[in-house]
Amino acid sequence: MKDIADLLGRICLSIIFLFEAINSILFYDSTVVTMQSYGVTFWPKLWLSIAIFGLILGSILMMIGYFARVGAALCLLYWIPFTFIVYSFWNDPPDTEQLSFLRFMTNMAVAGGLLLLLANGSGKYSVKRLIHRLRLPQ
Repeated sequence: MKDIADLLGRICLSIIFLFEAINSILFYDSTVVTMQSYGVTFWPKLWLSIAIFGLILGSILMMIGYFARVGAALCLLYWIPFTFIVYSFWNDPPDTEQLSFLRFMTNMAVAGGLLLLLANGSGKYSVKRLIHRLRLPQ
């Protein structure tokens, strides 16, 4: 049961980041404008392109379970700064502070899932294990 939960957890986490990357590609120009409104004014197109590449690579690595720890680290490199920049509830007006706090905590829960994947690895059902089992004896 643990192995199936590992697989499903990896897939669910990777879908979040893959969707984020696809959404950023589809709405590239508006995402750049949004980044600038949040204060990312130093080469926002370059940062967005790097983020999209990291999200796609990280989510695919997590999904297939090959270098899943690297994939989780790539997604964490994006997710933590994104969360603190976008959902800075301590700077929000009191009428939106609670909703922003809730979204902040939701993103922190996703970061916790990434940290668990980073600590425990991909589990039994992964491409990494498949490659390891199919290795020819030397």
